[in-house]
Amino acid sequence: MGRRRRHEEHENHERWLVSYADFITLLFAFFVVMYSISSVNEGKYKVLSQAFIGVFNEPEHSSKPIPIGDEKPLTTKPTEQVVDDSEQTQAAIGAGKADPLKAIAQSVQDAFGDLIKSNQLTVRGNEQWIEIELNSSLLFTSGDAVPSNQAFDIVAKVGEILGRFDNPVHVEGFTDDQPIRSSVYQSNWELSSARASSIVRMLAMDGVSPGRMAAVGYAEFQPVADNSNAEGRARNRRVVLVISRNLEVRRNLTSTGATPPATPTGTQTAPASSARP
Repeated sequence: MGRRRRHEEHENHERWLVSYADFITLLFAFFVVMYSISSVNEGKYKVLSQAFIGVFNEPEHSSKPIPIGDEKPLTTKPTEQVVDDSEQTQAAIGAGKADPLKAIAQSVQDAFGDLIKSNQLTVRGNEQWIEIELNSSLLFTSGDAVPSNQAFDIVAKVGEILGRFDNPVHVEGFTDDQPIRSSVYQSNWELSSARASSIVRMLAMDGVSPGRMAAVGYAEFQPVADNSNAEGRARNRRVVLVISRNLEVRRNLTSTGATPPATPTGTQTAPASSARP
């Protein structure tokens, strides 16, 4: 029987193309990753960074379960007034002790003179509370509640001022009447609330006690200007920080609104409305 001749395999001279294609694919993926890292949103990065710092520096959580039944939650425990209304305190104020609200208003005016002159920030108030009103364009991009880079600088200055006092802080978010419906915010209620919450979180990161603060969103239902034109809508998109004299004043502002007395000298840089929104 004859011996079979071994068939000689044809040598493939194009095998290098497979390795070359793999290399090009990996190189493309590498540059895509590098581009995504270089174009990261700095505002979102700072929020994430601060959140991680807060988590790792936070003391260990208690394993005690949430009380139910007859035991009252901690949030219903009466809170003592931030400002003591005793005769001794009033006498000290009369003797020359600085009023916290006036001191806060003056500090804000000194720190944000340029923004006040350009009507992007307003300070107004009376004997019971002061308002720091900020145009939303200073803090957020359109239709978003992620703070801009400029917002971190502004809120840090405000937090430094408020951190020296113990007055309650009520942060309010407002929008214009343009409808919004995105995967994140289903309406202006969510957007305004998220913006107020972002400011509260940033103030807490800057040292303001979280127990002093509250956040609320009013959506488009408390306008201060006509929404039929762009200028009016821009004025309506705002964030307002209400610093109250004590906790009872803040509760009045939160629930039913308050009709304030006359504005004290030195705490108003713009006409104040006759009642809180």
